[in-house]
Amino acid sequence: MKFVAFIFLVCAVLLVLLILIQKGKGGGLSGAFGGMGAAGGIFGSKTGDRLTWFTIILVGVFLTLAVVMAKYYKPTVSNFGEDAAVQQTAPSTTDTSTEAIPPE
Repeated sequence: MKFVAFIFLVCAVLLVLLILIQKGKGGGLSGAFGGMGAAGGIFGSKTGDRLTWFTIILVGVFLTLAVVMAKYYKPTVSNFGEDAAVQQTAPSTTDTSTEAIPPE
């Protein structure tokens, strides 16, 4: 299951980078690196279509992995500090004295 978690993380990072590269209404991140001076941009004129389809596919993979991980991934709890917790047990608060209540 660690492999699925690793693929999920790689997919998330790639998805963020793909979304930042795409041209939006404001030019996106690609406009911050010199603008769109070349005809069609740095990756070619049909890049918008390819990036859009690749982003859609990657979102599908991301959501599928998220569902699989939510269903089957059970994180383990480490036993870090377990010895310290055993040693620091609180003293008993029950009163074990056998003193009788004095008569009135």
